[in-house]
Amino acid sequence: MHIPDGFLDTKTWSSLAVASGAVMAVALSGKAKRISEEQVPLMGVAAAFIFAAQMINLPVAGGTSGHFMGAMLAAILLGPWAAFLIMATVLIVQCLVFQDGGLLALGANIFNMGVVAVGSGWLVYNLAKRLMTTEKWWRIGSFSGAWISIVLSAAVVAVELSLSGAVALRQALPAMVGVHAIIGLVEGVITLAVLEFIYKVRPDLLTFGGAADE
Repeated sequence: MHIPDGFLDTKTWSSLAVASGAVMAVALSGKAKRISEEQVPLMGVAAAFIFAAQMINLPVAGGTSGHFMGAMLAAILLGPWAAFLIMATVLIVQCLVFQDGGLLALGANIFNMGVVAVGSGWLVYNLAKRLMTTEKWWRIGSFSGAWISIVLSAAVVAVELSLSGAVALRQALPAMVGVHAIIGLVEGVITLAVLEFIYKVRPDLLTFGGAADE
């Protein structure tokens, strides 16, 4: 899902760079003040885990592969604004050090895997919290949120490529969504597995929606 340089036209990558920069400014200003000192080490651990997990590619179908993204996991553990900062940091390091994703496309990649993934997943997660009465709502919400974060991000990438004239939307959209619907299942399983492990060994780290008002 990391878009290389040359696939997006100037108006698309520049607009998304501005949008990502605006969200970054908000996250680093007022919203960042809500991140407690106790959360800072966890942000580092989460960023390191997500960075390492994203380096492992899993075969999907037809020669394609995908990897764990981690946006929903970070949002549940630390809240959406901290999750965005984590995803942006991971993507910046991947771009500058490992050339994973283009430099001009960096703003687009941060928008797709930071703004869209975190925002959509967090919305689904909180809908589950508000609509479900079962104590297992967080399991369903985390899995569903993780899945939608992958699928919707992939759909947005397809739209961006289409707007840039790189590929027709009728070709890009079903291809991207189809493959990432499968990858999203893996994302959901890993997210839920990590949360279940933390729930058993450090339940104090899980508020299950306590940061919903951020």
